[in-house]
Amino acid sequence: MNSKKLVFMAILLSLSLVIYIIEAQIPPLVPIPGFKIGLSNSITLFALATLKKRDALIILVLRIITASVFSGGMSAFLYSISGGMLCFIVEALIINLFTEKQLWIVSIFGAISHNIGQVLVAVLITKTPYIAWYIVPLTAISVITGLFIGILTTMLLLHSNGILKKSVKDINT
Repeated sequence: MNSKKLVFMAILLSLSLVIYIIEAQIPPLVPIPGFKIGLSNSITLFALATLKKRDALIILVLRIITASVFSGGMSAFLYSISGGMLCFIVEALIINLFTEKQLWIVSIFGAISHNIGQVLVAVLITKTPYIAWYIVPLTAISVITGLFIGILTTMLLLHSNGILKKSVKDINT
C-alpha cells in the first residue's frame, strides 16, 4: 500500500470518527431506542465507491473498534460490528450494479441490512425472539436514512469538482 493511499484512508477514518462523535451528541430525532441517522456510514459508502473494497472494509472495522473503545463498550461493539459488516457485505455486493447517481439505492439496502444485523444480535443476546418485530419500524426508517446517506455521498462524489476524483484515482494506481 502506498503512503498516499494510507494517508487518504487515515483521513477517511478520522472523518468517520469525528462524524460519529458529533452525531452521538445530537438528541434522538425519533423516539425509537438506538436510532441514529448513521452519518459516518456516508464515509464508508464513499470509501466503497472510490477505493478497493478491502480498503473500505479496513476503514469501517477500525471506525467501529475505535468508536466502541471510546464510547460504547462491548455491547455497542457487538451491535455496531454486526450491523456494519452485514451492511458492508450487501453494499459491496451490489455497488457495481448502480451508477454514482444511484448510490441512494445501495445505501437504502445497506441501511436495511445494518438494522437486520443489529436486530439479530439483539435477539441472540437477549434470547428474546419477540424483539425481531422491531425490524418493521426500523426498516421504514432505514429507507429514509439510507436515502439521505446515499444522497449525501452522491453529492460528495459528484460535486467535488473533479479534484477529489482525480486524487482518488491517483491513489488507487
